[in-house]
Amino acid sequence: MNALWQWTKRGLLALVLLILAAQLWLLGHVLWWKWVPPDQTSFMRLRLIELREQDPGARLRYQWVPYEQISVHLKRAVVAAEDDRFVDHEGFDWEGIQKAIEKNQKKGRSVAGGSTISQQLAKNLFLSPSRSYLRKGQEAIITLMIEALWDKRRILEVYLNVVEWGNGLFGAEAAAQRYYRTPAALLGPAQAARLAVMLPNPRKYETRYDARLAAHASRIQGRMHTSVVP
Repeated sequence: MNALWQWTKRGLLALVLLILAAQLWLLGHVLWWKWVPPDQTSFMRLRLIELREQDPGARLRYQWVPYEQISVHLKRAVVAAEDDRFVDHEGFDWEGIQKAIEKNQKKGRSVAGGSTISQQLAKNLFLSPSRSYLRKGQEAIITLMIEALWDKRRILEVYLNVVEWGNGLFGAEAAAQRYYRTPAALLGPAQAARLAVMLPNPRKYETRYDARLAAHASRIQGRMHTSVVP
């Protein structure tokens, strides 16, 4: 019995050390990416694997551009559409989460998430689109790391550069070139609003931009002037 207890303690200690090592690995990447652009994210790796199952020579479209080279209209549109309290919260919008819960309960299914830009960035950089309590817990830890070590400008800069905007299409520059044949710096208000409303399901809206989505883009464009960005 004592031997079993000793092995149990050793196993638990090994598990704790493994979890700690994983968190330190994540923290190291968060620190590194505070100054260095990510060359690839978890979402990019997953999407590339999917694409290469169909075409072994498939490549992602991804080009990093500095914050100054992204249109202020796109910054405002994304904040208006995804996280209108972005500059005020510390990673979690508790009011938005409560509203999402109430909306989901009213609809009887999951129709709203309440995730902030910081949470979405944590998921994109390190995790997967799968849904589980374990993944949400890890997402929360990474969000805290990002919010503690980066300022809001850096968070928005990285988010706009790595978020998915179509099948194998990542970042504002690639999206601007793909949809409008223009640099991200030159996107106008209407173009920015349209790109922003694609974010919840970019691969679907890449080929199916309907009247409902156009109306949503119009509403976002109308609110953009109130958006506060770093």
